[in-house]
Amino acid sequence: MAENSPSALVHTLYHQLAALPAWHEIADTDAIVEAALTIQQIPAPTFAEAQRARYVHDQMVALGLAEVQLDALHNVYGCLPGRRAGPGILISAHTDTVFAQDVNLTVRRDGQRIYGPGLSDNSISVAALLHLARVLKQHQLQADHTLWFVANTGEEGLGDLAGMRAVINHLHHKVGAVVVVDAQFGTVVHAGVASRRYRISVAAAGGHSWQDWGAPSAVHVLVRLGARLTELAVSVDPKSTFNIGVIEGGTTVNAIAQHASLLLDLRSVDEARLAALIAQVETIVADVTAEERGVTVRLETVGDRPGGSIERQHPLAQLASAAYMAVGANVIFDAASTDANVPLSRGIPAVCIGMSRGGNAHRLDEYLEIDDIPAGMRSLLLLTLAAASATTA
Repeated sequence: MAENSPSALVHTLYHQLAALPAWHEIADTDAIVEAALTIQQIPAPTFAEAQRARYVHDQMVALGLAEVQLDALHNVYGCLPGRRAGPGILISAHTDTVFAQDVNLTVRRDGQRIYGPGLSDNSISVAALLHLARVLKQHQLQADHTLWFVANTGEEGLGDLAGMRAVINHLHHKVGAVVVVDAQFGTVVHAGVASRRYRISVAAAGGHSWQDWGAPSAVHVLVRLGARLTELAVSVDPKSTFNIGVIEGGTTVNAIAQHASLLLDLRSVDEARLAALIAQVETIVADVTAEERGVTVRLETVGDRPGGSIERQHPLAQLASAAYMAVGANVIFDAASTDANVPLSRGIPAVCIGMSRGGNAHRLDEYLEIDDIPAGMRSLLLLTLAAASATTA
């Protein structure tokens, strides 16, 4: 093990921290779960995160973090100054969820599993962010370089990473690496999956289903167009995908529809393959526009997430891996669409990691497994201090 290798650095930190009270407090599952449940009970749909953001802001103020602020997009910032000058480390967790403002947020416990919408994605990570800051502050574990703690908005769905885009615009000159907390424990996301999202709309004159029989129907045209989209040619390696996630239109069963639309999601780990998918979609829309009479077809971009990656051997990815292994986790390197896409696309090293496991994401029966929280929090502490060390920043 090389003296200055990521593994050696984490190994040294592990033995230094394991003898300290902070090592035990960072693994306080009850405190972290209680905080996560409090956060989960505050509705935070994408574009409506203000109430949850204010709560996180107040928590950061109470912790005594420096430079606490709430921006126009309801991103919350706070920091712990480091011992030395130079680029700091950004640790982030998104506050928004996919669930509507009025969804039933009741939780249910079943042994080591807790069910609740938005609990695993991503209330537990926001709680972890605050708990990490609390332990570092209370135990005076000052990092070599400044640690920025950010609870950002706009990660889910049509949020299009707006929160993280604003965060990086604000902090890009102050940070040298980014750690996003939004994955499964043991996973190191080092590659950001690029995506393009479209709303395809069809407009027609419409009419009565009997009296105006034969008049163009927006729904009929959209269904024909959608059928063609399901035949898109996608590559398996590098992985590319498409999904029609929403179809809506029409007003009643006996009316020829005037309006109809769908939402289409295109993704690829390869920018060139994504561009090829986009070209196929544009061709299909152009062909349908030319073939159909009496309708207007519109292709509107509603999401454009950049891609980017660092190699598995990059020091930051290796630090994340070493931190996991130090607490006994099996490590998986992966690609995904996360807030880490933004810094990666800007040339800033970034990984997305997790401190717990869960399942049924984006479903009402979403759940959190609490078994791994102690090990997950210890790995997050190790990664944070290692990434902010003078030898790696």
